[in-house]
Amino acid sequence: MSGETANAAGEALLRRLRRLMAWAERVKVTDRDQLLALLDDLETTRRGLLRECAEIEGQMKQATARTTAIGAYLRSSQVGRGKSQH
Repeated sequence: MSGETANAAGEALLRRLRRLMAWAERVKVTDRDQLLALLDDLETTRRGLLRECAEIEGQMKQATARTTAIGAYLRSSQVGRGKSQH
């Protein structure tokens, strides 16, 4: 998923979570059907947010690996030219 698409999906999930929280404030404790629907929607949103978190974590790991590789390449190119490794 591209960065912009992931960001849009994450924002949509956060907006949905805010709506669900507002709904939770209005729902009556005695309305079993609404409580069950709310719990289901909350669980669906929670799973979506967990997927987004996992996607972001994967992107961060990939960026870290790329940064490490670039640093190693830079150090090896400097050694080949007789420069210091620092």
